[in-house]
Amino acid sequence: MRLHKLTLTAFGPFGAPQEVDFDALSSAGIFLLHGPTGAGKTSVLDAVCYGLYGAVPGARQSPGTSLRSDHAPVDLPTEVCLELTVGGRRLEITRRPAQPRPKKRGGGFTTEKAQSRLREYQPEHGWKALSRSHQEIGEEIGGLVGMSRDQFCQVVLLPQGDFARFLRADAEARGKLLGRLFDTRRFAAVEERLAELRRAAEARVKAGDEQILALAQRIAQAAGPAADEPAPPDARPGEPGLAEEVLQWAAVARSGAAERSDIARCLLAGAEDRAAAARRALETERELARLQQRYEETRRRAAGLEDRRAERDRCHEQLARARKADLVAPALDLRDEAERTHRTAVAARERSRAGLPPELAEAGFEQLAGTERGLRAELGALDAAQRAERRSREIDTERSRLERQSRSDDELIQEAAQWLAGWDATHRSLRERVETAQEAATRAEQLAGRLDPARRRLEAARRRDALGLREEAAAAALTAARERAVEAHEKWLTLREQRLRGIAAELAGRLVDGVACTVCGSAEHPEPARAEDGHVDRATEEAALAAHQRADRERAEAENELGVVRERLAAARAEAADPEDVDGATGTAGRSHASVAALQAVVERLTQEHAEAHRLAAGTHAAREALAAAEREHLGRLDDRQQAERRGAARTSQREALDREQSALEAELVKARGDCGSVAEHAELLERRAGLLADAAEALRAEQDAAERLKEADGRLADAAFRAGFATPQAAAAKLLGDTAQRELQHRIDAWQTEAATVADRLAEEDARAAAGRPPAEPDAAQEAYDRSARMLRDSAAVHAAAEERGAELARLSRRAEEEVRALGPLRQEYERVARLAGLTAGTSADNERKMRLEAYVLAARLEQVAAAATARLQRMSAGRYTLVHSDERSGGRRAGLGLHVVDSWTGRERDTATLSGGETFFASLALALGLADVVTDEAGGVRLDTLFIDEGFGSLDDQTLDEVLDVLDSLRERDRSVGIVSHVADLRRRIPAQLEVVKERHGSAVVHRAAGTLSG
Repeated sequence: MRLHKLTLTAFGPFGAPQEVDFDALSSAGIFLLHGPTGAGKTSVLDAVCYGLYGAVPGARQSPGTSLRSDHAPVDLPTEVCLELTVGGRRLEITRRPAQPRPKKRGGGFTTEKAQSRLREYQPEHGWKALSRSHQEIGEEIGGLVGMSRDQFCQVVLLPQGDFARFLRADAEARGKLLGRLFDTRRFAAVEERLAELRRAAEARVKAGDEQILALAQRIAQAAGPAADEPAPPDARPGEPGLAEEVLQWAAVARSGAAERSDIARCLLAGAEDRAAAARRALETERELARLQQRYEETRRRAAGLEDRRAERDRCHEQLARARKADLVAPALDLRDEAERTHRTAVAARERSRAGLPPELAEAGFEQLAGTERGLRAELGALDAAQRAERRSREIDTERSRLERQSRSDDELIQEAAQWLAGWDATHRSLRERVETAQEAATRAEQLAGRLDPARRRLEAARRRDALGLREEAAAAALTAARERAVEAHEKWLTLREQRLRGIAAELAGRLVDGVACTVCGSAEHPEPARAEDGHVDRATEEAALAAHQRADRERAEAENELGVVRERLAAARAEAADPEDVDGATGTAGRSHASVAALQAVVERLTQEHAEAHRLAAGTHAAREALAAAEREHLGRLDDRQQAERRGAARTSQREALDREQSALEAELVKARGDCGSVAEHAELLERRAGLLADAAEALRAEQDAAERLKEADGRLADAAFRAGFATPQAAAAKLLGDTAQRELQHRIDAWQTEAATVADRLAEEDARAAAGRPPAEPDAAQEAYDRSARMLRDSAAVHAAAEERGAELARLSRRAEEEVRALGPLRQEYERVARLAGLTAGTSADNERKMRLEAYVLAARLEQVAAAATARLQRMSAGRYTLVHSDERSGGRRAGLGLHVVDSWTGRERDTATLSGGETFFASLALALGLADVVTDEAGGVRLDTLFIDEGFGSLDDQTLDEVLDVLDSLRERDRSVGIVSHVADLRRRIPAQLEVVKERHGSAVVHRAAGTLSG
């Protein structure tokens, strides 16, 4: 990478545009960048870095630091343009930071966004634009240079102070710098990943062991208490041999359960036999008691039948006579019906004759019918007169209708005139009502936009106050939980220590004569230890441990609860401090700690104003409808008035025509009315007289027919009674019974006969007669014996079922334990493999002889390369005296592999680089910087660095050493490199002809080029 030209505009201390020609400065190989303190020498290097990466080096890229020059005019934008060759391509990068600029319209300033531009020079086409995207330009330059911004600042802009500190630093500081330059984060990530895998594998193994122990406890619970069986294994998760011990103990538990199940099965078989015998004896006694009771009941029923035989005979005779009387019943019914009809006909005849004239009171049927026909003929002659009378009434109705219409139209015209007189005022009022409602709708929308934020902020303030109380309560609960956890932990440790002091007595409690001791192996136990007063057993210790773990969980839960409450409280405070919630009355933004009462008052006021505006706005539609209805009514009233005036003219003609027709009809009606008030009354009178005559004739004919039918019914009834065997019809009627009474008699007869047949059948049963001859049965005693055997059977079945269930549960849990053990094998192997790798990379494994972490090992290899590259230049600078070597020994007892020593050829001894003098430290650090630049360049993909900058440090050298250092720097020209030295040393101005001077002036700094006695600005 070679720099060609740098153009600065309003950047840093440079108020006016400045241009740095690196091609002219680099032609001499070495050039000097000098100037007074604060002139802006470092700003030139910052501009190079900003042009490449869009940011300045290190601490100078702070948030409050502005790149814009305070000396620049307001209309001159800040800009950096860098032209360079990298990767065989000549590029131009132009960057502008975000900066204020005057507004194009009006006063004040506006912030202009940052801008970037990348161009490439092509010999056949000239400059060609490539991109204006910050991200694309950054990716393009990063790929070509092959270094990050930190790496570029370390290997191109060589800060000597940093490398002097690097020489004197401990291994930790060197590791941080090398890790930043060579990006060894991936190796640290490998270490962390392996550590995570180890922890995860360890957790899975521990969880598997805990699962196996939990299964062992469940097996112990399923096996139940048994004095002849060993206790479950006493082990911790992760102890060797745990799985095998659990499986062996589970096999012993299953064997014991199988033996108890066999015993329970034998007991159950005996109980079943005894229960079956008792059941058979109980059934025999119950059957004997049933037969004896049945026989006795049958004898009682036979005696009762004999007592009811006379009643049965009476019912039979009564039913036979009633069935004979049923033969006469139809004739009796017919005669009764004929008599009722005759009486009804006689009464109707008398009623019809009561309304006749005296001369017709005794008239016969023919006379009555002839008189009726005469009246009917006279009535027919009145039909035309009735029609004329109806038309006369219709004319009167029409004339009345016309009068009503006339009055109605007059009222309508008068009302319309009154309404139209106030139309202008009504129309104006309705228009104002619509406008008022529309304005209220607009205000309601504005208030709704302010009301929702105010409500949210009020709710947030309420949550904030509530959460503040919850935070205090959670903090108090956390303090209490921590105290309880500490107390429980101390109690557990105390009990554990007491148990360990008396563990000998606990082990002695398990000794059995003749059985070898698990500690010493002896089968004899002459003086076993005895438990002292206050001895703590295992159950007490485990209870204390469980209490400690429970208290620790409660403490963790309390911490989590406090964290959640504080997060919610912070969110509620942030929401309650919304600056957009503005008090409409005062116009001030809501404060971050506004009280709930104040916010409630704002919400209530806005709610009232919104409700009032909404109420008024709700009438918008009604107001518009009222206005439209009024306009429609206005048009309708105008039309109604015109229609009423036209109808009035038409009614005058109708009245005249009706008057003429009424006069013609009146002469005809006077003749047809006779003595009656109207033709209709005359016709109604004739119709009524004709109806009376017709009714009287019909009643007389009906009475004659009814008398004939009554006479015929009397003859039929006498004949039917004689054939049925009764002397008179009255005797037959006395024996009649209804259907219900006959069915009741028949049911009683059938019931007696059915009972007699049943009793006869049961008296013929042989087993009942035989049972009656045996001693009385005793079912209660048999029931008691059966109940005792059933209880014994249930108890035996329960014991057997429990044994079977225990055996099945033990088998199932044992299978699960075997499955867990098999599944834990691969997990344990994976854990051992991952643990070995994690220990090796973390430097804790015994296989890692130097106890070096993986990242430190990689950094040590890089440091060894840097020391070798730096030695080539250090020997020339020191006249062959010093050599830099890398050391794998621990530095300061903290990190191995990052030691750096210097070998003095005059003494032949190796010593620490911190023992070098000031001048020796300078050229050693310079050699180290140049060597590091070579190694980082190779690491970045072999990108050639043709321009380097060295910042200060030359003032500590004597003349001879300075010449040697300049010779080394001058030798870089052999590789076509140029080196820029940033220094205050006056002697360098004589030794280095190519110079770039930064001049500090009142109105901003400026750059001046000097080359071989020439001066250019």
